[in-house]
Amino acid sequence: MKSLYCSLPFLFVVVCSLSWVNASANSHENFLDCLSSYHPQESSSISKVIYTETNSSYSEILESSIQNYRFFTTNTPKPLVIVTPLNNSHVQATIHCSKKHGLQIRIRSGGHNFEGLSYVSQVPFVVIDLVHFRSIDVDVENEEAWIQSGAITGEVYYRINERSTNLTFLGAVGHTVGISGFISGGGYGLLFQKYGLAADNVIDAMFVDANRRVLDRKLMGEDLFWAIRGGGGGSFGIVLSWKVKPVDV
Repeated sequence: MKSLYCSLPFLFVVVCSLSWVNASANSHENFLDCLSSYHPQESSSISKVIYTETNSSYSEILESSIQNYRFFTTNTPKPLVIVTPLNNSHVQATIHCSKKHGLQIRIRSGGHNFEGLSYVSQVPFVVIDLVHFRSIDVDVENEEAWIQSGAITGEVYYRINERSTNLTFLGAVGHTVGISGFISGGGYGLLFQKYGLAADNVIDAMFVDANRRVLDRKLMGEDLFWAIRGGGGGSFGIVLSWKVKPVDV
């Protein structure tokens, strides 16, 4: 999944207007303090999913889904902080504190991202890694499924097939493709000639916008719902989960 781009004037204007100077060590520390104080009652839970370069697990988390070794060098810009949220509030806190302290956000959801856009930036940035957002809830009777953005397509096939042998998802050619980047980029797969793209078979989504509002299809409106299915790629906010319509096979 791509980043929240600075090219969109209504989104993260504050972040984009700030220079490298503003993202000094002080900004880094202020950002961490902001995360801890956003919801004081959750400060202990969010502290468990924050990784900085001083943390022993930082490199392991950062490298976990890097597929292109061009972005695997010592010279590759690294995020000041990686956040692996456990709930919606952690995502909202990261958006709020990134805007407040002048850090760009990059969003990663477990797939390939060969261009490195989900974990590399030329300005000070943080990564929201949705590795913990990977639940898949299949409703066979209504032929629907809610899929969290951190799942990969192979997991989706497997969970649907556990419940039904004649339903599947319009997935990618490869089973390790991240579901959210796949859908937000359109979703080209082997069944597209009969059923269209994966994005054509999305019927709802849970989405966090730049103002930290959690929106479904009804609340976000049809224009934004259209935009996140095929051309959105993280440009308008963060999709937490997708509601899809499995197809008959």
